[in-house]
Amino acid sequence: MSDKRVSVIMPAYNNAPFIGAAIESVLAQTHPHWELLIVDDASSDETLARAEQFQAQDQRIKVFVMAENQGASFCRNYATKKSTGDFIAFLDADDLWAPEKLERQLAFMQAHDLGVSYTSYNQVDLEGKDRGIVVQALTQLSADKQKTNNFIGNLTGMYAVEKVGRLMAPEMRKRQDWALWHKAITLSAVPAKGMAEILATYRVSPGSMSSRKWGLVQHNFAFYRQYLEYSWVKSALWLMVFFVVYFIERPRYIKKTKG
Repeated sequence: MSDKRVSVIMPAYNNAPFIGAAIESVLAQTHPHWELLIVDDASSDETLARAEQFQAQDQRIKVFVMAENQGASFCRNYATKKSTGDFIAFLDADDLWAPEKLERQLAFMQAHDLGVSYTSYNQVDLEGKDRGIVVQALTQLSADKQKTNNFIGNLTGMYAVEKVGRLMAPEMRKRQDWALWHKAITLSAVPAKGMAEILATYRVSPGSMSSRKWGLVQHNFAFYRQYLEYSWVKSALWLMVFFVVYFIERPRYIKKTKG
């Protein structure tokens, strides 16, 4: 088993009903060399209290508190600056990992000498009921391909600090994870690779970004305009590419496991 340390980054805002299960899925990892950095983003519910309960029980868990709400991207960057791991992975406070996620993904990355990897994942609803949907990971993902769409589920991605550095997400309202993974693949100098195994579970809420596809037009446009710094016209053309890929190609990687 690898002795490499993984820094798990977890932003949390009013996630009291779910954060306990998310933390427990980290505690259950078969790879024991990790640190969990939780950043409470000025929650108004019991999120912080529950996180601190776990912190008191395991020294690998570190809780930080924002005095004012800053947003998930700011919290992820804050935790990344505090991290000490050889690898960085992300888990939101309402999502879950399979117990073998870190162990198998680390072995996969070391076997292929990767800077970036990701896995397949499934979806559940707010009550934890299986929605019968699996998002399959692409076998390989270049920076150019990632530019057409975000093919990495943030809860599945992992990058090697030695190969790409300790990355900060750009200051954008949304789609920072898309930009972060594009940057990571670019810096790694080789394509990222995906694992077919389902090693994470994404909780879909009625107001989540994934459930408001058309409402994301402006945020997708910002990826090209603000992050890649393309002209307005070039950004608009790339946005057209985005939607072609989103509606024609991406559905091939989304599988329904029940009727």
